[in-house]
Amino acid sequence: MFRVRRPLGLADARASRRVATLSLILLACLAMLPSAALAAGNPPGQPAPISAPPGSPVLVPTMTSPPSGFRLTGNQVLAAARRNPTYITELRRHPHLVPYVYTRGTGVWQVSLFTPLPPAGPAKRIEMLQLYVSDSTGQVTQVWTGYQVAWTMARGYPGAFGRRVNALYIWLPLCALFLLPFLPWRRRPTLWHLDLLMMLGFSVSLAWFNNADLGLSVPSVYPFLLYLLVRMLLLAAGRGRPREPLRVVIPTAWLAIALIFLIGFRVGLNVTNSNVIDVGYAGVIGADKIIHGEQLYGHFPLDNPAGDTYGPINYLAYVPFRSIFGWSGLWDSLPAAHAASISFDLLTILGLLVLGWSLRGPTAGVVLAYLWAAYPFTSFVLMSNSNDALVAMLIVACLVAMRFAALRGILGAFAGLTKFAPLGLAPLLWRGTGPWPPRRRGVIAFAVSYALAIAAAMLPVLLSGDLGLFWNHTIVYQASRPAPFSIWGLWGGYHQTLHLPEHIVLGAAVALGLAAPIVPRGERTLVQVAALGAAIIIGLQLGITYWFYLYIVWFFPLVVIALVLAHPDPREEPEDVRMAREVRAGLRPLPDLPGITPP
Repeated sequence: MFRVRRPLGLADARASRRVATLSLILLACLAMLPSAALAAGNPPGQPAPISAPPGSPVLVPTMTSPPSGFRLTGNQVLAAARRNPTYITELRRHPHLVPYVYTRGTGVWQVSLFTPLPPAGPAKRIEMLQLYVSDSTGQVTQVWTGYQVAWTMARGYPGAFGRRVNALYIWLPLCALFLLPFLPWRRRPTLWHLDLLMMLGFSVSLAWFNNADLGLSVPSVYPFLLYLLVRMLLLAAGRGRPREPLRVVIPTAWLAIALIFLIGFRVGLNVTNSNVIDVGYAGVIGADKIIHGEQLYGHFPLDNPAGDTYGPINYLAYVPFRSIFGWSGLWDSLPAAHAASISFDLLTILGLLVLGWSLRGPTAGVVLAYLWAAYPFTSFVLMSNSNDALVAMLIVACLVAMRFAALRGILGAFAGLTKFAPLGLAPLLWRGTGPWPPRRRGVIAFAVSYALAIAAAMLPVLLSGDLGLFWNHTIVYQASRPAPFSIWGLWGGYHQTLHLPEHIVLGAAVALGLAAPIVPRGERTLVQVAALGAAIIIGLQLGITYWFYLYIVWFFPLVVIALVLAHPDPREEPEDVRMAREVRAGLRPLPDLPGITPP
């Protein structure tokens, strides 16, 4: 029986377009407001801090005379600190804190407040305040408390991640380009347009993070993560699938030209204005160790001591780039890290292009590749030169190779031994696509290839006797470190009081991963695989203490693959159109309409 749809009136269409426009303007305004304010941590009247002082703190040997190369004495610096309102407030809240005075690089002093020694204080001393004083002026230039003492990345220093890509004149045009090909001109907005807005919604949280406001940036991530989680679960269950093909208002040829322009812009910006964070630096260090046959885990340089926290595939992936571009042994410009990040990014774009093209033709391939290139957070990852696009590249490669069980198993194992969250996709990839139960031959091929790939990747670790170091420096370290970048770490405090609810959420994500091969049952499509994969990774990210914006690209390609391919194939005739054509041709009886008696 046909369903009669009420025609969309002109007033309704105008109202819908007005709502969509206002939503875009509101999102842009919310993203701009926090970034326009001064960064936290600077005293009133002082300019926003650009970065932390270079060098390590050195405890002053005497408080009564200036150290070599300094004008002030330790007592004068401490007196300046005691006049600071934040210092006064912290001592009122914790009167037993003990001050220490240090020199920090050239012309900079540091004053720190520590909890007292045991038994008066905790077994592990905590630095509760860190304050910097200029030797030339005697003025306090920065003061930090709470988590921002230990985590300099939480202080909102400009360009600490991605440098200029955070500028509004780059970020907001990228947001506009992400939406532009899909704007509902003269049409009613659909759930697809809300999906695009929700994926851009992380920009609001990032703006607050760049303003050093963790109290707003951290909780504001979760509405968008939860929306995408629910959206993917419903899509995997067959709910919320669009009824019409995806409408792109820009011709495919022009969209391909825009894609080429975006790729050139991103690569150029990476070469001219990007920085290599500790993650990319760690990849180069590990690759250097592999090339020289050194112990991979343990004994990392002092400027990146925890760089051995990733799986061995991460370091192996950097070996070609370290071999070609070399390494000075210092945390310099690191051209090998730049080349690696650019390659991971381009290969992810190529994988999305091949996947979409092979399934739906050139338009779908160009759309998927364009969405990656235009999404601001993929640029954020690229300009930070981290290893997170490597995870995305391997996950996309798994979907491209979905028909080949053995290759799918190898790529899935490699993704899991890069950063460990993709290990949760193993049951889903084991199931693959097609009918239930899966073919026995494919199941065995996947399991054998997955196990052999893990054994091969771990072989250098096993042969060198590093298994204990590997376990402690990766799994144990990642699971136990406190961090203020999730609600569990921020609201749980130093004592991590939210461990129980955090473990419940993480357990639910693990249960979802284990259930993914059999729920939902029946024929399994690539859309369902992508949607379930995204839901599993998002669920795991909801249950970890350390979360960061770089991790968005782990699930982003799965989300856009599921959302784009969930639209009906424009090359296939919609069911209602086919039924109407068959009625007109006399191949199907005329349906009964309610309230109307057939003649």
